[in-house]
Amino acid sequence: MLEVLVVYYSRTGNTEEMAKAIGDGLGNVGVDVRVKKVEETTLDDLKTADGVVLGAPTYFGSMPSVMKEFVDRSIKVRGKLEGKVGAAFTSSKIISGGNETTLISMIEAMLCHGMVIIGDPIKAGGHYGVVSIGKPDDETLEACREFGRRVGELVKKLG
Repeated sequence: MLEVLVVYYSRTGNTEEMAKAIGDGLGNVGVDVRVKKVEETTLDDLKTADGVVLGAPTYFGSMPSVMKEFVDRSIKVRGKLEGKVGAAFTSSKIISGGNETTLISMIEAMLCHGMVIIGDPIKAGGHYGVVSIGKPDDETLEACREFGRRVGELVKKLG
């Protein structure tokens, strides 16, 4: 069965809540889902997944150092992620906190691996991925589930 890995970092729990909702959406389309903290994720996890969704809070308009360190380590599996589906999500305290640049920083890393990126043109209005301002409300969590569903559908089409 096809598998999607949701890798996240969360200090306050907001990004974790989003990760779980994205995982729920993925599970609703019949793909295997693993939702893992970045600190517990290995490079082998990346290699075995058919899709990878990265999520992290926005820190100064970029991903936090723990996620960046993981992304930097992924150079060791360069060439092994080509053609896999990639997506990103973020949370921040304020709407002008640099959400889009954070999403782009994670997407850039996936593009360097040759991954196929899916954005979010439908519900959350983030275009590049789902965004939550503060604690995710019901509408944001529904957008996360929808985003997960769309990622899962693309994985199935390409798989």
